[in-house]
Amino acid sequence: MKRNFRLIWMLIKYKLSRTMAFRASFWGTLFVDGLLFFVQLLIFHTIYAQVGSIGGWSYGQMVIFVGTFTMIDALNMAIYFFGVVGIPGKIKTGDLDTYLTKPVNPLMRLTFESVSPDFLSQVLVGVLIVCYGVAVSGAQVSMGVGLGYAALVLLMTLLWYDLEVILRTIPFFVISAHGIMELEGELIMTNFRIPGVLYRGFLKILFYFILPYGIMSTVPTQFITGSISPQGVGLAVLIVVAFTVFTLWFWKFGLRHYKSASS
Repeated sequence: MKRNFRLIWMLIKYKLSRTMAFRASFWGTLFVDGLLFFVQLLIFHTIYAQVGSIGGWSYGQMVIFVGTFTMIDALNMAIYFFGVVGIPGKIKTGDLDTYLTKPVNPLMRLTFESVSPDFLSQVLVGVLIVCYGVAVSGAQVSMGVGLGYAALVLLMTLLWYDLEVILRTIPFFVISAHGIMELEGELIMTNFRIPGVLYRGFLKILFYFILPYGIMSTVPTQFITGSISPQGVGLAVLIVVAFTVFTLWFWKFGLRHYKSASS
């Protein structure tokens, strides 16, 4: 395990040094992503100019929702997305063989080998949006609430990672998972625009327990605005733990069914 972390730290330091060498890329990402989410806020502002609330949520809560998603998405892109996204291709071509022969946990290396610090600028954008949403909503945020909110953001980032790995482990068993990847993109965009509190019936079961994209930005927003019970927070944490345990098991199960290029 110590060797695994040493290698990961070396990869991260290398990526950080490259980011500092190309600062224009860092600030360019900040500008483009900031503009994207500013447009999203304008859309919600236009909607809320016509109605007082949506699903019991005020404009301020929706702003926090957007900012929360912005931070989770940024952490996803900065830490593991570019490593995890290539898993199906490596399975198909047999390039995964290289990772299995190295004295490093293959999933850990795949996860962290392509960290992209450029996207950390987007975290700052998300923080600013959340601060604006808190001010608009009038929520009273103590140090404890702020720390709890930050912890939930990190947990939801882990949940997103779990879902990405699960979907990209499926190619161990099928020839092509292109349709699954397209479905993932649509689910993410849907749950970026619609807070989980609006789901009812089967959709709530689907997006809270089966494909829990609906809780990622919703639960931290509810927590920081005081609109969720301790039981609700506990359930969200339990969902993350369950999916993490399943992800690690499913990945090992997939490896046992891997048909390498040399076989």
